[in-house]
Amino acid sequence: MQQTKPDGLTPSQTVGPYFAYGLTSNGKYDWNDAFSNNLVTPDTSGERIRIEGQVFDGDGAVVPDCMLEIWQADAQGRFSDPQDKRALPNSSFKGFGRIGTDAKGGYAFDTIKPGHVADPDGKPQAPHIVLAVFARGMLLHNYSRIYFDGEAANASDPVLELVPADRRATLIATRQPGGNAVYRFNIHLQGDKETVFFDV
Repeated sequence: MQQTKPDGLTPSQTVGPYFAYGLTSNGKYDWNDAFSNNLVTPDTSGERIRIEGQVFDGDGAVVPDCMLEIWQADAQGRFSDPQDKRALPNSSFKGFGRIGTDAKGGYAFDTIKPGHVADPDGKPQAPHIVLAVFARGMLLHNYSRIYFDGEAANASDPVLELVPADRRATLIATRQPGGNAVYRFNIHLQGDKETVFFDV
């Protein structure tokens, strides 16, 4: 029997609410997650930070079964990827994390503050973390970025420059008061406070 190929792209599938069983068990099942929300390894150098927040839908209600993934460079701006040919001083730091939101829509990542990386044209980018958001009812996951307040490089970041000035704050994690480096980053899927998402 001859198989036919679909014309063009095929659609993605919505992830929830059953993704937790295979992707974010968070101790609920008899196996460990392949990836967790703690990216820090014993040989990781750089400033330890925590990014925490909540995910909200278009009505302002929390999303208790959302999955978030992050991908980032290390403190020296190097990626744990074969395409990055530079030597990796942090041999165990993978730069990838995953977590499911809790009953209050909350999440937290423990990681290090990333260094500067260059864009494809060689222009330096401000320290940032790439964010992917998966949720029920969304046939395609959303991509965004997490930048950090107080960074002088934010003013000349080539990606932030693409975002209207009045929406850039939705991409900036705010440093919380206190001795520990904790940044707050809430994610709004729709509505007046909608986080900027990128078409990639």
